[in-house]
Amino acid sequence: MNATPEKADDLIVVGKIFSVHGVRGEVKVYSFTDPIENLLDYPRWTLRHEGKVKQVELVSGRGSQKGLVVKLKGLDDRDEARLLSGYEICIPRSLLPSLAADEYYWYQLVGLKVINQDEQLFGKVDHLLETGANDVMVVKPCAGSLDDRERLLPYTAQCVLDVDLEAGVMRVEWDADF
Repeated sequence: MNATPEKADDLIVVGKIFSVHGVRGEVKVYSFTDPIENLLDYPRWTLRHEGKVKQVELVSGRGSQKGLVVKLKGLDDRDEARLLSGYEICIPRSLLPSLAADEYYWYQLVGLKVINQDEQLFGKVDHLLETGANDVMVVKPCAGSLDDRERLLPYTAQCVLDVDLEAGVMRVEWDADF
């Protein structure tokens, strides 16, 4: 494992180590990719936790009932592996696949101002949730917001009218009373 980090502003979190597996230094990983096995397509990871940063190399990985089981190069001891619990798994944004013009990664939507068809500012996208039927944006109030309400808005074509990343704005069709 190497201690030389990537540029911090170029990194995107794609998973998290949550436990050890077995006695040979394997770790259990929760993947934020869809499908979860896509995390295994990235052979080099930057691990981050509480100000600590480490570079690791993926040797192998496989699916399990609760995520992935991963073997990292140079990690052969269960006690050493346990020390990685809680580390975020990051990769450079530049490694993410390109998307169609009307598609966005969640990290691109976080922080956008949300304005409805009546030009009312609801707040900013704080984070998104996967619900099964559709993704949901959690919009929290900010300076200049219509009110102090947190709103849960569906991330669907019927609700989201326009996304302007350069302007930092998302326009939605949503009544302020909902």
